[in-house]
Amino acid sequence: MRQQRVANNSVPSSFAMHIPDGYLSPSTCAVMYGAAVPFWAMALRKVKRALSARWIPLISVFSAFSFVVMMFNVPIPGGTTAHAVGVGVVTVVLGPWSSMLAVSLAIFVQAICFGDGGVTTFGANCFNMAIAGSLVAYLVYRVVAGRAGLKSSRRVVAAAAAGYLALNASALCAAIELGVQPLLFKNHAGAPLYAPYPPHVAIPAMMIAHLTVAGVAELVISGSVVAYLQRTRPEFLRQTAPGAGDTGAREREPISGWAAARPLWIGVALLLVLTPLGILAGGTAWGEWSAKAFSDPAARRAIAQASSHHAPPTVAPHGLARLASVWTAPFPLYAPSFLHQRFFGYFMSACFGAGIILAASLLVFWVVRKWRGEVPSAGRS
Repeated sequence: MRQQRVANNSVPSSFAMHIPDGYLSPSTCAVMYGAAVPFWAMALRKVKRALSARWIPLISVFSAFSFVVMMFNVPIPGGTTAHAVGVGVVTVVLGPWSSMLAVSLAIFVQAICFGDGGVTTFGANCFNMAIAGSLVAYLVYRVVAGRAGLKSSRRVVAAAAAGYLALNASALCAAIELGVQPLLFKNHAGAPLYAPYPPHVAIPAMMIAHLTVAGVAELVISGSVVAYLQRTRPEFLRQTAPGAGDTGAREREPISGWAAARPLWIGVALLLVLTPLGILAGGTAWGEWSAKAFSDPAARRAIAQASSHHAPPTVAPHGLARLASVWTAPFPLYAPSFLHQRFFGYFMSACFGAGIILAASLLVFWVVRKWRGEVPSAGRS
């Protein structure tokens, strides 16, 4: 499903925590879907009951923000890469339930359109990044921020800590899921059928990258965006600050609707312009190698180097190879086949992905408003 970048000039498939098809057994995928569905259902119920269509514009812009942030790769010592998710600041602004929906939407577009993360593993990827990440971010933010005012520097520190710990919690979940595969699923000869590395390799490989580099990127993003919102739109921080005490008139203003989201879309547009910088960091994220990589000498050396010098299997595990082609994305690796300039192709992919999120949100917004009787039907005066 996803191609390996080792000794060529293709766009790197370098998005940590996006578990590809084939790395988790079908039973593991089913369990993770089962774990994610109740949270999705609760999130939809909470959003519908609390804010309905008024909250959809903000969910859409922060979903696009998460999508774009995940396209900026940072190099990890050892030749791999990782990225932030944006789940910290998304949770601070939207709250945990809306954050689950926003980040899940971004992950869905990545999987379906670009092959970034699998279709069979979509439940696991959402559980790790959207669900566990949002819950950890919310808990940390509320504990650290306490009852501080919306413009207090304590909330910047709280957001930074929330982003850092949330991203590392997501990475740990992914590492555990990958690490248990060779323990639970083997062929008659004892060879792994899916992800090949056990926990004592998978967990350090994932966590070192996120504790030292990717987590710091998430920390900076979360703290910086919250500090910016404190100066420009402090009312956006009210949703997760019920104990902040008295607020000014501006902080009490409604923040729903597309007009409120418009300045944020401008920020997303500026990030879109910078997305080609995301492919300057070469290498492949740990645990996201293609099936062909296991039989490629250069790729095998890169895999071993990133795995504490534990050699990978000489051929792709049978189950991994079988499931890896379950879905073929129309624009794999964010590299449309009709665009030969990879930086421009990456930029266009980012625009397309953000546009898909916006279009889907507009459709849902219109449907919800029509269902609630806020949009006149055709032929009605």
